[in-house]
Amino acid sequence: MKRILIIDDHAIVRLGIVRLLSELAAGSSRVDEAATGHEALEKIAGGDYHLVVLDLSLPGRNGLDLLKQIRRRQPKLPVLVLSMYPEEQYAVRALRAGACGYLNKGSAAEELLIAAEKLLQGGRYITPSQAELLADALADGPRGAPLHRLLSDRECHFVSLLASGLTMTEIAGELSLSVKTISSMRSRVLEKLQLRTSAELMSYWITHYPEL
Repeated sequence: MKRILIIDDHAIVRLGIVRLLSELAAGSSRVDEAATGHEALEKIAGGDYHLVVLDLSLPGRNGLDLLKQIRRRQPKLPVLVLSMYPEEQYAVRALRAGACGYLNKGSAAEELLIAAEKLLQGGRYITPSQAELLADALADGPRGAPLHRLLSDRECHFVSLLASGLTMTEIAGELSLSVKTISSMRSRVLEKLQLRTSAELMSYWITHYPEL
């Protein structure tokens, strides 16, 4: 019996994934659900899972941070990231953080089944476009890397939320942080990117969006 854990805060999305993945291993798989990072870590600690399917956008917690926690606690547990974010934006970061595969939620159901089966068999699932992104990231090298490579995963998430039109107060609520902390994060991001204003930050985002 293969045990799979779905981590996603949307009940309807979880239901669809559960129904799909229940078809794996000729129906001999058991699929559990978690709506929050805290719930997920509790279930992982108390269960012997063979695969985790993780959404990066979770309430109060950065999905990449949760991925790193899972990898620290269960280094051999394969994690497939299934995210609303395009692979150009988060695939490399997710793979570097320990994911064994990355899929956009717009992918076909058959692709999810193929990726999950491959991870359950001990492999990885990386698309040709992701392999190219990884090659480009390695080619940059530490000295030639663009400034946004200096941003942490949380700082990149902050920039994406700001670019989506959220206010500082709304971002604070989304990340479960104080407005003061978010303001400090904005200052750190501007300093790392050698920018002065939010307008310059938005211009930088538009220029480098596929890489952030």
